[in-house]
Amino acid sequence: MRISILLPALVLAGATGCTQETQNKLGRAIQNWTGTNGVLEIYAGDKLVRRFIEIDKISTAVSTQGNVPRPYRFGYGVFDENLNMHKDPGEKKVYFEFSDYSTPYVFFEHPHRG
Repeated sequence: MRISILLPALVLAGATGCTQETQNKLGRAIQNWTGTNGVLEIYAGDKLVRRFIEIDKISTAVSTQGNVPRPYRFGYGVFDENLNMHKDPGEKKVYFEFSDYSTPYVFFEHPHRG
């Protein structure tokens, strides 16, 4: 009983002493650990042109020297070829990356799956 009260208090105390970036990384780690079911949509103007589903996380590339963020993101997800938000036969998990300077994109949690 005592541990169940003490542990959350220690986590909260540790998190409040962290920088905002560290708190964000901690939040992403917890979210990834719980299994986010993300969706990434890529747009050309106002038209949806690509969709990836079942994404655990999207990462920011980091330079090999100096830990400087690079201007692109990457991850793994199922390429939803027919844009129906479901993994159909033949649709496979693929690696993807996209630039910060690319066409608009939206990343969100799948609203109908857990």
